[in-house]
Amino acid sequence: MEPTLSNGDIVLLMKTTRFERGDLCAFTWNNKLLVKRVIGLPGDWIEIDTDGTVYLNGDKLDEPYVQQTALGECDLEFPSQVPQEQYFVIGDMRESSIDSRNSLIGCIPKDQIVGKVFFRVWPFKKISFF
Repeated sequence: MEPTLSNGDIVLLMKTTRFERGDLCAFTWNNKLLVKRVIGLPGDWIEIDTDGTVYLNGDKLDEPYVQQTALGECDLEFPSQVPQEQYFVIGDMRESSIDSRNSLIGCIPKDQIVGKVFFRVWPFKKISFF
């Protein structure tokens, strides 16, 4: 999730079932806890071109948190609709993130999401709300 989060950061999660585009969420996958950014809500249409530009419901998505776009480990066919009760999530480090762009993970069912990242408590110099 760099540059937003770094390895070793300690964050607090808030248990919720309501997510908005841009939220950071933590979910379980293969007995691991992963943190990714919510890009698509249930029913949204996602399209990603070959240079990694994301389109949401036909409009280019403004992503100031991404330093470099990349298609990454993508094996989906686009456009792709986010199923009901699921979310399309992508890591901010697009070239190396394994996320909903890959059918190995795919869209994340609501019941797999542990919570929303809302506060970084460590390191002290980077304490912040999300």
